[in-house]
Amino acid sequence: MPLFIVHHRHSPEACPARDPAQGATLLSHLSRPSAARHGVLIKAEAVARGSHSLYFIAEAADETVLQAFLAPLRQAGEVEVTAAMTCAAMVASGGCDRRPVDVSAGVLNPADVCQDATEAGLLIHSAHPLNCETSVPDLAGGAVMPNGRFYLRNHFDIPSLDEESYRLSIGGLVERPLSLSMRELHNLRAESLVVMLECAGNGRSLFDPAVPGEAWGLGAVSTAEWTGVHLIEVLERAGLRPGATELTFRGADSGVVNGHGAPVRFERGLSLDQVRETKALLAYEMNGEPLSRPHGYPLRLIVPGWYAVASIKWLTEIVVTDRPCGAYFQAERYWYNWVRNGQAERAPVKLMNVRALISSPDEGEELPCGETAIRGVAWSGAGTICSVDVSLNGGPWRAARLVGERRRAAWQWWELITRLEHSGPLNVRARATDMSGRTQPEHAEWNRLGYGNNSIHSVTAQVI
Repeated sequence: MPLFIVHHRHSPEACPARDPAQGATLLSHLSRPSAARHGVLIKAEAVARGSHSLYFIAEAADETVLQAFLAPLRQAGEVEVTAAMTCAAMVASGGCDRRPVDVSAGVLNPADVCQDATEAGLLIHSAHPLNCETSVPDLAGGAVMPNGRFYLRNHFDIPSLDEESYRLSIGGLVERPLSLSMRELHNLRAESLVVMLECAGNGRSLFDPAVPGEAWGLGAVSTAEWTGVHLIEVLERAGLRPGATELTFRGADSGVVNGHGAPVRFERGLSLDQVRETKALLAYEMNGEPLSRPHGYPLRLIVPGWYAVASIKWLTEIVVTDRPCGAYFQAERYWYNWVRNGQAERAPVKLMNVRALISSPDEGEELPCGETAIRGVAWSGAGTICSVDVSLNGGPWRAARLVGERRRAAWQWWELITRLEHSGPLNVRARATDMSGRTQPEHAEWNRLGYGNNSIHSVTAQVI
């Protein structure tokens, strides 16, 4: 509903609060239950002490409804109504002097989803489309990230799909083209997997020189338990025809990109062998709850071990073919572009690089002398974590203890209990090694679009 700022002012002589009966009557009228009966939602109110002015923020279907509710205030003094917007709506629309973004019935209001993300404590990078990361200290905690604090990466507006009319289309080189409802998918054998997702651009802001794109810090990563149906089982129901080797996945999100006049769908591809190897899942639940709309409701592809660009949200179509996907986000984006020995080289973004993050201490945190715990998370797309090493103030690498079950597709908790003997700056560095032998580099190789930055993480705290 539209948002308004209401300013009521009266003369000192006519102050309603001086008359207990009149003041009580106005107070009752302005109560939230009373306002709701008049079709008005009061968000907040305050009286400026000594100024004989009342301010409040209200939502109403339109200004006519609000003005009718304000009649008793006009009898006591002057009333000024100003059309307003939330801070999230202002950012989503591009500035205070812009009109709110026109939103079609097919997408969520960018201001609303941005407001939800802000209230959940996510760090906002852009509101339209919504891109926000989890703060690194918030990564500390349980085995999974609460849904509201799970980072969000979008290229376009968030679709608003209806589960009743939703269908997953599977066609191309199949014996039996399918159009599956959510009820039919729920009736298939369910599987739950704990899988972490990381944006390929996580850590992009740390590249030097700077690269284009969302300037992610280190919090574009989260873990959840996903429940759904193994993709390969659904494909087997459709029956793969001879020559079927590749799959293209299409999401419901679309928009205009540079160099293309017409809207572009978000599409990515995987080979049939990659689907089998990763045990890709068609997920409809996240941490025991139905997928939220920002996270792909009603169905999302989850590809364990791969950067999250492969885990298509709002999945509506799967096309089985005999050739690799050539869509925009497959052919023109999500490639490493290097210059090596004077020659241009490129490689597709696939498996997540090995990486460890320090969740505690936080940058600039004060720590007391004595025993303390250095903690964090580590992960890799190529295999489970073999070891995490920690260095304090440039000293030798010391092995941290790996905490909990080792899972290839989920992050690994680690900790180092140490004793801090002297006050002053404390520089903490952490590096991870996976079972395939990959170890974090001192500095990740720079690439033009800023993907896969897994440089050794370093934080500086203060011992007091």
